[in-house]
Amino acid sequence: MAAHIQPAGMADEGIAGETATPPVRRRRKLGTGIEIVLLTIIAIVMLFPVLWMLETALKDTKDIYAVPAKVFNFKPTLEHIKDVFSSSSPVAKGFKNSVIVAGFSTIIATVLGVPAAWAYSRFQIKGKKDQLFFILSTRFMPPVVVVIPIFLMFRDLNLLDTQLGLILVYAAFNLPFTIWMMKGFVDEVPSEYEDASMLDGYSRFESFWRVTMPLLIPGIAATAVFALIFSWNEFVFSIFLITDPDTRTAPSAIAGLIGGTTIDWGLVAGSAMVFAIPVLVFAFLVRKHLVAGVTLGAVRR
Repeated sequence: MAAHIQPAGMADEGIAGETATPPVRRRRKLGTGIEIVLLTIIAIVMLFPVLWMLETALKDTKDIYAVPAKVFNFKPTLEHIKDVFSSSSPVAKGFKNSVIVAGFSTIIATVLGVPAAWAYSRFQIKGKKDQLFFILSTRFMPPVVVVIPIFLMFRDLNLLDTQLGLILVYAAFNLPFTIWMMKGFVDEVPSEYEDASMLDGYSRFESFWRVTMPLLIPGIAATAVFALIFSWNEFVFSIFLITDPDTRTAPSAIAGLIGGTTIDWGLVAGSAMVFAIPVLVFAFLVRKHLVAGVTLGAVRR
């Protein structure tokens, strides 16, 4: 009987020509698909309050209280956004006060915090670790714990119901964070750059200003964004230290809209959406420096 033997080359070719997807690759694709679905669901759940608030700000008053709720079938309007900036709006002055208070407190914390961080990074200071821990410990306590002593102190100094009082408080709370965050950025800049510039005739301060400062711009931008967000969103001090409606910041002014027998939810939603825009715009303008500042130090030399 003749035996038919398949050549070895043909057998190898059949195995090599197998087009079935390996089980490991199938499981990897399946896992990736499940992760995408889960992340999409999480994103929808997290963004739903923001999207609902945006819809409420763009709805007419009768559509806001419609039953069942109108999600897509409504005519957008900007009346609530216009009411935010009207002369009779209680939050119009709040936005102006928030811009002044948050802006100046961020500038003060940055101007004082950057040189302090540079000094702690470059010089040998006695008890430096203890000092840095003490500076950081001032942020351990939530604002509500110290609001009563600060209220009593400001009452004696006649700083209640003043923008200067809020600026000083916000700057004091932002300063420890600025020092700690900027110290990490300064540590990433080699001190040899300043040594080389001092050999060329620069003083210590000129070396810091002309050599180190330009390299710290990404870190300063990232730190300023976080400091601005804290000052912009802060609520406890603004509600306890400010009772005059003309001096209130936007968070306390918006909170004042909720109460009484009737609530204008369109004005509340419109004010909240407008309140979120300035920080988003500032972060967008410094986005390049922000990304560079956040990732600075991620790769160790």
